[in-house]
Amino acid sequence: MGEQRRLAVVSGGGTGIGASVARGLVDDGFDVIVVGRRGDVLDSAARRICAEAGRDGAVTAVAADLTDPGQVGAVVDAVGERAVDAVVNNAGGYLGGSTDSLAGVADWWRANLGANVLTAVLLTEALLPALRRPGGRVVLLSSIAAQRGGAGPYSAAKAALHGWAYDLAAQLGPDQITVNVVSPGYVAETEFFGDRMTPEGHARRVAATLVGRAGVPDDIAAAVRYLVGPSAGYVTGQVLGVNGGSVLGR
Repeated sequence: MGEQRRLAVVSGGGTGIGASVARGLVDDGFDVIVVGRRGDVLDSAARRICAEAGRDGAVTAVAADLTDPGQVGAVVDAVGERAVDAVVNNAGGYLGGSTDSLAGVADWWRANLGANVLTAVLLTEALLPALRRPGGRVVLLSSIAAQRGGAGPYSAAKAALHGWAYDLAAQLGPDQITVNVVSPGYVAETEFFGDRMTPEGHARRVAATLVGRAGVPDDIAAAVRYLVGPSAGYVTGQVLGVNGGSVLGR
C-alpha cells in the first residue's frame, strides 16, 4: 500500500474561493474534506473537482453549520483517525442586518461574528488534536476590510481573526504548526456580493488596484497553497494581503 495522502479540511468549500482552494490542494496531492451548510452545493463541487482531477474520492463533502458546536463533530468524524495536515478556514461572508434598534444592531453583529469568527474558532479547536505534529498548517481567510474598514461588523469580525491568529501561532509554534492569514482584496467570480455588485462598483474596485484588474479565486488559492505547502514552514503569524495593491503592506 502506498503512502497515505495528506489531508486538508476547507470550510466554505463549495463555491468561489473555497472551491478553488480545494481544487488546488487536490492538484497538490491532498485529499480534501469540504465543509459548508449546503450539502447539495458541496456534493456538486466534490464531484466536479474529482472529475477534473481524475481522482475519485479525492474530495469528501460534509454538510455542517460551523456556528453550531453540535454540528462540528461531523467534521471530526469524517477525519477519523487520520492526521490533518491543513485547516483552511474560508467560511464566512458579509451579512446584512437592521440598525433600527439596539436589538437589531446586536443581532447584526452577532451574525457576522458568528459566521466569520466562530466558524473558524470552532472548526480549528475541534481539529487541534488531529493536526499533524510537526508540520500542520492553519490558514484563516480574512478580508481587505479588516485593514481599511468599510463594512461595519464584517470588518471587525475579519480583523478579530488577525489577533486570534497571532495567539494561535504562538500556541502552536512549539509543535512546528504554522498559522497565517490570507487577506483578499476585491475578488470577482464569487457569491460574496450577490446581487449587490454594480458595473460602477466593479470599475471602482478595479481602479483602486495597482495592477488594473479584479482578483479571481485562483489568486487567493495560490496564496493558500503556498502557506500550506512545504516551502512555508518558516512563515507563521503573518497576514498576507492578496489585493492587487489596493492596500499596501504594513
